[in-house]
Amino acid sequence: MRIVIVDDDTLICDSLGIILGAQPDIEVSGSGRDGNDAVRLYRELSPDVLLLDIQMPGRDGLSAAEEILASTPDARVVFLTTFSDDEYIVRALRAGARGYLIKQDAAAIAPALRAVMRGQSVLEGEVLERLPFIGAVPIEGGNARAAATPGATLPLTPARPKSFAMLTEREYEVARLVAEGLDNKEISATAYMGEGTVRNHISSILAKLHLKNRTQIAVAYWRGQLLE
Repeated sequence: MRIVIVDDDTLICDSLGIILGAQPDIEVSGSGRDGNDAVRLYRELSPDVLLLDIQMPGRDGLSAAEEILASTPDARVVFLTTFSDDEYIVRALRAGARGYLIKQDAAAIAPALRAVMRGQSVLEGEVLERLPFIGAVPIEGGNARAAATPGATLPLTPARPKSFAMLTEREYEVARLVAEGLDNKEISATAYMGEGTVRNHISSILAKLHLKNRTQIAVAYWRGQLLE
């Protein structure tokens, strides 16, 4: 995968470049120091993943991500930050970020990026734990499947969230499988329905829940499990 790293801390940026560039499946295509660099580099290089800090001098990472994702909803943006502030988490999820990681364990970054490339979204355990406290704020972003990173605590036998009450049984089954990380082909095989039917159910789920993308379904599902 080709990645771009944007962080105002030169040491962190260079260190990440060395660590991730040493991985056989990762190529660091470029690096920047602020949000303007992020927008410019994404447009110039079209990386597979944009690894982005949040707070930076000049333009911050959140506004840059919002601009990128507004024009390219399928962009894979992953935040790597020291901040787990509720407002940052909400804005990142609303924008459609595919990951929100806390700068703690550099060894966990490469596996997280690989998960993003498989179509998952990655929420570091500390961030996932914050979701019950930001539940009053609607999550309106995302464009991939959601998966908790190792260490996150999720219900083993999840009940149906009340927020999904308006879905039919088959729609809810599809929503649950989306939240568990399955793509349309896998859902088709698991739920014994055609891929066209799966797509129709997803469209209906999005319409009924007033959501836009697959990550919205997943985040709403897991948030519902945590809150209800």
